[in-house]
Amino acid sequence: MSGIDHVVLVVRSIEETLAFYREVLGCEVLGEAEWRRGERPFPSLRVGAANMLNVHLADYPHGAANPQPGSEDLCFVWDGEIAEAQARLEAHGVAVEVGPVPRRGGRGVTGTSIYFRDPDGNLLELMSYR
Repeated sequence: MSGIDHVVLVVRSIEETLAFYREVLGCEVLGEAEWRRGERPFPSLRVGAANMLNVHLADYPHGAANPQPGSEDLCFVWDGEIAEAQARLEAHGVAVEVGPVPRRGGRGVTGTSIYFRDPDGNLLELMSYR
């Protein structure tokens, strides 16, 4: 294996999810126009250069066996200082639940993280390695 291609994010409202991830986290929305026209079953969110979140409603017919909105725990790498991420969240009215705190990350070194929730209650973490 060489990495993760995509993760499915099960949500209650695709509209609310797209707005949050686009406006608060700066994700690029892929396939939104096609999804709105009924030409694509779901939109996706670009996370970094090579990762994607596919956005499904819980009743998506080809999804997980027990899909539940709010059951994810995802960590994203923040390229800037963690204080910048915290300020961005606060500017959008998103409360930081934990942090900044040191955490050992997927790169095998310690970074600084903050934790918060998306509109479905998924636990999200932004980690800075700076």
